[in-house]
Amino acid sequence: QVQLVESGGGLVQPGGSLRLSCAASGSIFRINAMGWYRQAPGKERELVAVITSGGSTNYADSVKGRFTISRDNAKNTVYLQMNSLKPEDTAVYFCAAEVATTIRLMNTYWGQGTQVTVSS
Repeated sequence: QVQLVESGGGLVQPGGSLRLSCAASGSIFRINAMGWYRQAPGKERELVAVITSGGSTNYADSVKGRFTISRDNAKNTVYLQMNSLKPEDTAVYFCAAEVATTIRLMNTYWGQGTQVTVSS
């Protein structure tokens, strides 16, 4: 069993910053890619950013230059630093991780989500 626990969401004014964290725990053999997704009311869940185990990153066009994804492999934790936040960034943010629990078995696990609200 693998658990992903997010933290760091909240209410922030436009132009402000927030840092999200997501820690994975449980029966972890190896973690491959880790990423952040978001879902706004009435919209589909979308990819925000992803980082491989080697540190390669990819971002949605809407957040490039404002958000930075990073990870601490020793802590099985992924971070999302969000700067210059806009009202359209308001959403529930979910982390996801590709986790191998054995040398042969890999699944994608999701966190419970954390609310980010950007409003004055």
